Amino acid sequence: METINHTHEHTHTHPDYHPPNYRKPGKFNNLLNPLRRLVDGIQVKNNRIAHLICQTIPCCCPFERQFKLFGRSIDIPPLCKLNPLYDEFVGLRFRALSYLADVCGEDVTKYIC
Repeated sequence: METINHTHEHTHTHPDYHPPNYRKPGKFNNLLNPLRRLVDGIQVKNNRIAHLICQTIPCCCPFERQFKLFGRSIDIPPLCKLNPLYDEFVGLRFRALSYLADVCGEDVTKYIC
């Protein structure tokens, strides 16, 4: 069996390439960083609070819709990613689900879409 040798380096990158989750620094983004840290810092240590979080934060984007118009199917894409704190709220919901399942031993299937 032949071995494959990598003989060149990838030192050139496109100047406009950004990783998928790249957040451009800016005044608006900087204003939200304390709020992001606040939401990320919430520790779930109470099952009543965990249930409240799971009931309040939806498991899927509520704005995504599909409807038919004149026999054609039209999709409205999810707009949740436009929320600048979307990732932090999803993380908080995940922490609440993990607390209920792992620490409290509860069945969380009712909170999963």
